[in-house]
Amino acid sequence: MSTTARIAVLIPCYNEEAAIAKVVDDFKMTLPNADVYVYDNNSKDKTAEVAHAAGAIVRTELRRGKGNVIRRMFADIEADIYLLVDGDDTYDAATAPVFLQTLVSDGLDMVSGRRIAVGGNAYRTGHVMGNQLLNRATVMIFRLKVLDMLTGYRVFSRRFVKSFPVTAEGFSIETELTVHAGRLLMPVAEVDTPYKERPRGSVSKLHTWRDGLRIVFAIARLVREERPLVFFAAICALLILLSLILGVPVVLEYLKTGLVPRLPTAVLSMGLMLLAFLSLASGLILDTVTRGRWELKRLAYLAVSGPHDLRLP
Repeated sequence: MSTTARIAVLIPCYNEEAAIAKVVDDFKMTLPNADVYVYDNNSKDKTAEVAHAAGAIVRTELRRGKGNVIRRMFADIEADIYLLVDGDDTYDAATAPVFLQTLVSDGLDMVSGRRIAVGGNAYRTGHVMGNQLLNRATVMIFRLKVLDMLTGYRVFSRRFVKSFPVTAEGFSIETELTVHAGRLLMPVAEVDTPYKERPRGSVSKLHTWRDGLRIVFAIARLVREERPLVFFAAICALLILLSLILGVPVVLEYLKTGLVPRLPTAVLSMGLMLLAFLSLASGLILDTVTRGRWELKRLAYLAVSGPHDLRLP
């Protein structure tokens, strides 16, 4: 027996006074039966007041960072379907019903909006290149099929949200969302959605180099946590290479003359080789531990009912 889905629209915000009213109005018009939540991330302008006047349920998260806001949203809000969107009016609210229908009809846990730029200033060149590089790295490392890993427009099932352990604080949260779905073998999909430039008066909080490096470090941390054998095997290979570079000339000299004139280099080379195999052993042990953690996460995910029996209002 199907039940009517409770839909929550989640809008994390920081200094979006210029755009938030339109975002709230658009989603209230497109999804009239949904509850629209705006979580103000300690803004210095009138974001909270404007959002409240537009009819949103407004709450505050004082800890700065998009990851902190989403952690609070996922913990506080009870719903069957969660729609997450940025508050900068760059995403198309009209696509939301397509997202919801795709999630429910196909029994998915996440539907991501693949951004199709509308207008010349929607994307900065550095952001396009960075997004492509990060997408390829994630596809290669985690074996995920994803075209736009960093999109801020997504729809989730309840079991995705309630099984998601948020650890990111900033924009690397998008990476964690994608990797979480991939590692737990969740059914997911991508839907094309228009992506336009910000309205006048709205300023991007994304810093190309700083946040790009944070995302790279987040991916490295996720590799260490989710695929430790790959992470420590890479360190092992690097240490073996350094050991061979230092040690081979010493061995060749010994074979020629019977002498070891560079004893410190020989000791260093041997130490690096020992560290390499210790790294590999650590990876093997942690890989076993990670598999146990993966099974617990999978059980927590399966303990929550999926979207199959839901009916859209």
